[in-house]
Amino acid sequence: MSSTETTPGEPIQLTDADAFDEHVADGVVLVDFYADWCGPCQMMEPAVEAVAEDTDAAVLKVDVDVHQALAGEYGVQGIPTLLVFADGELVERMVGAQSEQALSDATGEYTA
Repeated sequence: MSSTETTPGEPIQLTDADAFDEHVADGVVLVDFYADWCGPCQMMEPAVEAVAEDTDAAVLKVDVDVHQALAGEYGVQGIPTLLVFADGELVERMVGAQSEQALSDATGEYTA
């Protein structure tokens, strides 16, 4: 991502599944597949928000209850599932609760 582009300082909530590819097409994007009723997802919320705020990666939140087909397309079987995309390519997959450091390391590998 060039220095003239800016990433949002907070997570983006996916509202339209058709826009998913647009969101992950450029730069580094951490995609958080979650559900509101998921305890580990709720525990991770501060870490996910910190990655959006403190790194050059964008964060896209995908509610699996709303976007079941998209979750299926990416093989999401357990939540939270976090995917890292770099310029449209899936480069990393993490399943289960992760630390803020693990998320920062995963995205930082591709933003550097």
